[in-house]
Amino acid sequence: MKSFILLALVLTSVHVTTAGSAAHRCFCQVTGTLDDCACDVETIDSFNNKEIFPKLQKLLSSDYFRFYKVNLNNPCPFWTDHSQCGLKYCAVKPCTECIWHILVLLDVDYFPPQYSEAASQDIEECEKAEKLGAVDGSLSDETRQALQEWKKHDDESDRFCMLDDEDSPKSQYVDLLLNPERFTGYKGPEAWRIWNSIYEENCFKPYSVKRPLNPLASNSGLCVEKRAFFRLVSGLHASINTHLSARYLLDGKSRLWGHNVSEFQQRFDEELTEGEGPKRLRNLYFLYLIELRALAKILPYFERPAFHLYTGQRTQDNENKKLLLELLHVAKSFPLHFDETALFAGNKKEAMKLKEDFKMTFKNISRIMDCVECFKCRLWGKLQTQGLGTALKILFSERQIEAMPNMSNTNPSFQLSRQEIVSLFNAFGRISTSVRELENFRSLLSNLKQ
Repeated sequence: MKSFILLALVLTSVHVTTAGSAAHRCFCQVTGTLDDCACDVETIDSFNNKEIFPKLQKLLSSDYFRFYKVNLNNPCPFWTDHSQCGLKYCAVKPCTECIWHILVLLDVDYFPPQYSEAASQDIEECEKAEKLGAVDGSLSDETRQALQEWKKHDDESDRFCMLDDEDSPKSQYVDLLLNPERFTGYKGPEAWRIWNSIYEENCFKPYSVKRPLNPLASNSGLCVEKRAFFRLVSGLHASINTHLSARYLLDGKSRLWGHNVSEFQQRFDEELTEGEGPKRLRNLYFLYLIELRALAKILPYFERPAFHLYTGQRTQDNENKKLLLELLHVAKSFPLHFDETALFAGNKKEAMKLKEDFKMTFKNISRIMDCVECFKCRLWGKLQTQGLGTALKILFSERQIEAMPNMSNTNPSFQLSRQEIVSLFNAFGRISTSVRELENFRSLLSNLKQ
C-alpha cells in the first residue's frame, strides 16, 4: 500500500507543481460545525470512516445491491443537438466491430444475421477496445434470469410510484461493480452545460450567486428549505468531483488508477477556487447528513418480517438483511443527526407548496441526466439523483413510516421499490466513499508538505 501511494505521488508530481504554493497547504481541512446543522465535520469523519464505511461497502458488494436497472438511451429533453463526448474515453465506439457491445448495451437478445458472425469473432477485440466512459452491460444468462425472478417477487407488493427507467423496454440491468465511478475524461463545454442547467434553471439558487459553478458564500434571500436544496446539489457535485480525483487515470498504458492531488486542488483549494472549495466540501458533509438521516428514519420499513432482500438465495438473503439492519441501527445511533423538522414546518399551505416545488425541481434535475453524453457518467448521475430523491421521499414521509409497525403488512402506508432501495444505498455509498477519500487526500497532502 505504501509503495502504491509513493508511486501515485510520483505520477502526480507534474500536476502538483502547476498548483504552486497550494501543494504546501492542507487546504481540505474543513473543520467545525456546519450551517443549518448541529453537527461538526470531525464527528462525521470519525463516524463514517470507522462505523459506516466498512459495513456499507460489504453490503453494496452483495447481489441485491450491485445490479441497477437503467435506461441509457433516453433522448435529451432540453436541447435538440446530438453532440457526443469528443474524448475517446467517453462512449462506446459506434462501429461494426463493436456491434456486440452496442447490442448488449441496448439489451437486445437477437443478433442481426449480417452482424452475428462479426460479433462472435470480434468480442475479444471489442473488450480490449472498450473505453473508459463505456458502460459494461454484459450479464450472464443465469444472472438475467435471476433478475427477472427478483422483479417478479417485488412486483407482487404495492408500489408507491412508477419509475420510468424501471418500466422502460429500453432499460437494462447494469452490474455496478463492473462499472465503477471514476475519471472518464468527460469535461469541458458539454459537462459544463449539464451543471449550468442544474444550477441556473433547476436549483433554488441564492440571489447573490452570479456564476452557477462558483456559488458565493452568502445564502441571503433563501429560506432554510431552498438553501438546503441548493446545498444538496452542490454537495452532490462536490462528491462526484472527489470520486473523479480519487480514481484518476494516472497512466493510460498500464491502466494505473489513483489519487490525482492536482486535480483535487483545482476543484477544492481555497485560493485556486477563490474561497469556494471549502464551501463545496462543507456542502458534501451536509448531503451526507441528509442521507444518513434518511437511513435512520427508514429503519422500521426494513425491520418488518415481511420484507426480504430477495435474490432467491435464502441463506444469503437473510445474512444480507441482518447486515442491512445492523447498518441502519448504526446510522440511527449517530449522536448529531440533522433535524429535518426545521424543513416545511411553517404555514401548512406554504409547506405543501415548497414540498411540491422540491419534487418538481428534483424530477427536472433527474431528466437533465439524460443529456449527459458519457454513458458511465449518465449511469452514476441517474443513480445518485434517484438515490437522493429517495432520501428526500423518506424524510417527507416520516408519519407514514412511523405508523408502519402498527399497520397490516399486506397494505403498508409507505413503499419503496427495489430500484429505489438499490439507488438509496448506492448513492449513500458514493457520499460515504467521498468522506473517506477526503482523509486519503489529507494524508497525501501532508506527505507533500513534508
